Amino acid sequence: MSVLVFTGASQFAAVGVIASGGTPAAAIASAALLAARNGMYGLALNPMIRGGRWRRLLAAQLVIDESSAMASAQRDPAEAEKAFWVTGVGVFVFWNLGTLIGAVAGNAIGDPETLGLDAAFPAGFIALMAPHLRRPGLIAAIVGGAIAFVTIPLLPAGAPILVAALAVIPAFAVQRRETA
Repeated sequence: MSVLVFTGASQFAAVGVIASGGTPAAAIASAALLAARNGMYGLALNPMIRGGRWRRLLAAQLVIDESSAMASAQRDPAEAEKAFWVTGVGVFVFWNLGTLIGAVAGNAIGDPETLGLDAAFPAGFIALMAPHLRRPGLIAAIVGGAIAFVTIPLLPAGAPILVAALAVIPAFAVQRRETA
């Protein structure tokens, strides 16, 4: 699953739905809902990724939170593309290696929460977000957080994240005004 569906949140959602007795259709729907944000990342990264159809198809497999954050934090287009590829390939290799090790020897470490590993993903996302908290990014973060906060009790799991993506609209407006 990690090789074919390279987006952690979607993998965790699908496994969580199946583990809690949900249907494969519900698992796929929740995973697809969470993966939809990668389409937005792809649109933002499109100008940064050069090359032909096959290279861009390979790049599409590597469009994840981490590669998108590292690429978009670079000001130089060549550095942005390099950051995308290094991060995307690095995370892909080590994610899948970690998945393999976990599948083979995961029971040997016991409960991951006792080691504090349950905090690794939130800490990683905070680190990825930090370079983007310049004015437009800060606006997107605040507005997106507010939208998610308001919609969590009203919408099914995963949907508040998608609706919160509307926060890019005021952020783009601010960025456009600042660059004009």
